[in-house]
Amino acid sequence: MTTLPRPSWKSAMTARQRFHNQMHYLPVDRCFNMEFGYWNENFTEWDIFVKHGITNNAQADVFFGFDRIGCFYGKTWIHPCFEQQVIEQNESKKVIRNCDGLLAEVPVDGHDSIPHFLKSSITTPDDWKRVKEERMRRDDPARKVDIQKVINDNPTDRSWPLGVWCGSMIGKIRDMLTFEGLAYAVYDYPDMVEDMVETCCLIVEDVLDQVLGKVDFDYACGWEDICFKNGPIVSLDFFEKVVVPRYERIGRKLHAHGIDIWYTDCDGDVRPLLKGFLSAGINCLFPYEVNSCVHPGRLLDEYGKELRIMGGVDKMALGAGPEAIREYLNSLDAYVQRGGYIPFCDHRCPPNVKPADYLYYLDLKEKMWGMS
Repeated sequence: MTTLPRPSWKSAMTARQRFHNQMHYLPVDRCFNMEFGYWNENFTEWDIFVKHGITNNAQADVFFGFDRIGCFYGKTWIHPCFEQQVIEQNESKKVIRNCDGLLAEVPVDGHDSIPHFLKSSITTPDDWKRVKEERMRRDDPARKVDIQKVINDNPTDRSWPLGVWCGSMIGKIRDMLTFEGLAYAVYDYPDMVEDMVETCCLIVEDVLDQVLGKVDFDYACGWEDICFKNGPIVSLDFFEKVVVPRYERIGRKLHAHGIDIWYTDCDGDVRPLLKGFLSAGINCLFPYEVNSCVHPGRLLDEYGKELRIMGGVDKMALGAGPEAIREYLNSLDAYVQRGGYIPFCDHRCPPNVKPADYLYYLDLKEKMWGMS
């Protein structure tokens, strides 16, 4: 029977050493042990969380004894955010203005759901000009990094890996414009969209210029949710001509400071974007949704040591019970053993997964990939 809270896996290396080696296809004492997190409902519906007072993902990481992994986040998006407001409400739904300035319809009870976006605050170049002047100022004092605090919080001799956040070149713009809004804007106002991408890149570069060479980072990361099950939501021509060159600029800065592991969080079928990602230095996929793409082994076989993947454990298998969990983890074994791959649920673990089955999954991971 699983002991809760769950003890950390036995170790002969620090988490930092392990992450570095596993991501570089070098020998490790065991697999890096982490998960992406859980839906909000899990914290109220899973008895193992309720009984132990676990209410968020940070607490869950400690509760399950996962390896520590950290990240420094500078202010790489709009600041200040739009004031969040409830515009109207009925018994089941409410219309809010969110922090990106979007009017969105969401459930009143607050359960995890993709919002129904109704209207963006930006539809024309004049709208963008106003938002850029008010909320994307490069000279905003809030964008100045307290370097000493970052160093104090993450000393050079730390035992955990530390990442540097490289923001989003087009995913957050998609958030701001909406899917449909971006699709139209790329054709109606291409110069505006490219200026939005350039502004995002400049702000990320400003943050990197403050911290690189002063803080010892182990990897870089970002967020770029621009795919769904049928591929990218932007054309490859736009992606390669407008977005990739900005990745390349960021990649040059990272590589100049020895950072050669860079993941971006992009759901959906990312395969059409891989050429651009890899050419710019984004060489790791996260959290790698299986059902909207392919088994992670397919891409790891195809790209070899050029590619890494974090995630890729089919959430559908977790929900199907022990036999399906065992079968799926067995299909990943060769890739974990080879390196360049850290297995965990391919997004936030949903509440339909039974707590007992989830504990079975964690136990089996340790049995297969922990220290014997």
